[in-house]
Amino acid sequence: MRAIAVSAFRAEPCPVEVPKPDPGAGEVRVKVEYAALNPLDWQTADCVPDGAFPFVLGTDFAGRVDMIGSGDNRFRVGDPVFGRATAPPLGRCGAYGEYVCVPQDSPIALVPRDMPLQLAAALPSAGTTAAQILSSTAVRSGLSLLVVGATGGVGSFLTQLASARGTAVVAAVRGDEKRRMGALGATATVDTTTGPEALEAAVRDLYPDGVDALVDLVSADTASFAAYTALVRDGGVAVTTRGVAAPPGIAWADFRLAPTAGVLEELASAVARGELEVPIDMELPLEKAPQALAQNRAGGARGKTVFVI
Repeated sequence: MRAIAVSAFRAEPCPVEVPKPDPGAGEVRVKVEYAALNPLDWQTADCVPDGAFPFVLGTDFAGRVDMIGSGDNRFRVGDPVFGRATAPPLGRCGAYGEYVCVPQDSPIALVPRDMPLQLAAALPSAGTTAAQILSSTAVRSGLSLLVVGATGGVGSFLTQLASARGTAVVAAVRGDEKRRMGALGATATVDTTTGPEALEAAVRDLYPDGVDALVDLVSADTASFAAYTALVRDGGVAVTTRGVAAPPGIAWADFRLAPTAGVLEELASAVARGELEVPIDMELPLEKAPQALAQNRAGGARGKTVFVI
């Protein structure tokens, strides 16, 4: 089958031909129609261990069940499904291929009737991350929230979900995104390309004592994260998805994704009801995945990129 894989240590992802996987006991094989790009995909490509090649990349997928493994199973051949391919051994069945095998009790769910598979593929990682950040005690209803990196997949979902529960969102973005982020529910949108002063001035104007909470989806170093945490009020909280420690005196959470089928079902239902928009930035053929991964690594994503398999 066609796939995008890493074939040697530190090698660039490239198109390959690999055997079609067979489902094991309790697994389903899905004929993938769409896969979605996540930063985790290129981050994983950078650290594939020896002996795991070729390593098929990709986490999020949507398609139809093609084969059922032995044992009990909650799915049937032909079911439209979406989910995350994370079962060990990683790389045996990545989402960037024509087929993927996943355990039936993993984060995989039925796609609601009339919901396009393209949209379903873009939901699992980014949507679940946003939903679980908001379901934590770190960010509560009725507060103010600064989202750094708001135009990406997680940020776009987070802005919508937070706004829907009454949280005032300040979206920190790169470029002129005021109209787009406003449509997603942001109270204010600040272009950070003009320098950190613009964001600080905007936050202080709206919230002189600082915002109640920060979710930083971008900063990969302590200094950058610290500059944003300075905009959080005393007693507020800061959340990072990049594993960066906060400076002393800041209550912070290092977010770790814990996806479940239940969360996927809730997100898909919200999309089907028209309550949640899935921000698709680009739709590309699978063969363009290596270039798209490189572009995503450089930053500045606007919504989700999906690959047509």
